[in-house]
Amino acid sequence: MKLVLQEFLSLDGVAQGPGSPEEDTSDGFTRGGWLVPHLDDAFMRIATGWLGEVDAFLFGRRTYDNFARDWPAMDDPDDPVATRLNGLPKYVASHSLTEAGWAPTTILAGDVPAQVAELKRRPGREVQIHGSARLGASLLAAGLVDEVRLMIAPVVVGSGRRLFPHDGPPTGLRLLSSETTPNGVTAQVYETTGQPLYGTYEGGARS
Repeated sequence: MKLVLQEFLSLDGVAQGPGSPEEDTSDGFTRGGWLVPHLDDAFMRIATGWLGEVDAFLFGRRTYDNFARDWPAMDDPDDPVATRLNGLPKYVASHSLTEAGWAPTTILAGDVPAQVAELKRRPGREVQIHGSARLGASLLAAGLVDEVRLMIAPVVVGSGRRLFPHDGPPTGLRLLSSETTPNGVTAQVYETTGQPLYGTYEGGARS
């Protein structure tokens, strides 16, 4: 299976609490819900289309707890997001979680990158990481992420947990597609290419 990292980001790279002020208040975060004013039909079409490729989900502990709290109550059989999240296999990376009540869930402890690499070797389409910025960044650094899909909202949040830490490792990306919704969210899809290339600009003014 292909490992895909999907994130909702602000323009300054914040991934924390896009959906509501109460979604994730860890570390004193008080600016949640920054994505909601920018949602529209085009956003939902793109997000639902991406979700149509999933065969399993991979979460970090914090995102898993938040999703397991909220999504089981959303049981509309006509809602493709809820149907997939509640019904498909889920994996959660955690060294402290001993039980996972949001079935079907498998806990990944110990050497998480090795277990994710093994998961990728199984047949299927995509394992998607939703939220879980720290887990996503660590697997990107380990070279395990095949594709990065970002929904970037036109807002500067100013504080909060970011997907790409300031001291993170370099990663090369190649743009596969880009689309902007009427409300200004940019949907960008990249494939990872390993280490980025570097060069020196030798251009200048030309007559």
